[in-house]
Amino acid sequence: MARIKVPRKSTAIDMTAMCDVAFLLLTFFILTAKVKTDDPVPIDIPKTSIQQPVPEADFATVSVGSQKAFFGLEGTDLRKQTLIQMGEIYKTTFTPDELTRFSTITSFGVPFNQIHQFIALSAEQQKKLNQPGIPRDSVSNELFNWIREARKATVALHNVQLRVAIKGDSKEEYPVIKDVIGILQKQKVNKFSLITNFSGYDATAKK
Repeated sequence: MARIKVPRKSTAIDMTAMCDVAFLLLTFFILTAKVKTDDPVPIDIPKTSIQQPVPEADFATVSVGSQKAFFGLEGTDLRKQTLIQMGEIYKTTFTPDELTRFSTITSFGVPFNQIHQFIALSAEQQKKLNQPGIPRDSVSNELFNWIREARKATVALHNVQLRVAIKGDSKEEYPVIKDVIGILQKQKVNKFSLITNFSGYDATAKK
């Protein structure tokens, strides 16, 4: 009796579902990734052997470079509230559009009497502007006020303490860093972070 031969067929795998999952994951990572922002001045941060990611909320950065101080906050609501409180101190108000525009600024270094003009600039103009830095002397210690009001706003909005980090150029003169540390200590902020470089941005806690 002749044997019946069953025709062989190649195995086929439907990859549609796997492709859908891959594109969903790719979209998720793109939308949730944090864009690296440029510093107001070139800062060559020192190296470290300890790695700790920089928080993405309730976090302030004081950048120091070219003997200037710059201030940055993480969180759009925190930036808005801090600006409102600073306006109350210096007797000025901001329009809703100014508050919205300021909430997108990651870091700045201009005196408060120039903040309206700075906010009105486009992102490209702000980047090209030679910012003079935030005053931190005994006559006009605006950096002290920015940090204090940001701390108050963080507690009021999120009921947590603001974490502060110093991001200084590795070749920066010590007196500038000393000024910033002195401002923090006046507010009894004795625990802060130093942002260093270790295959990316990391924060090494110092106390």
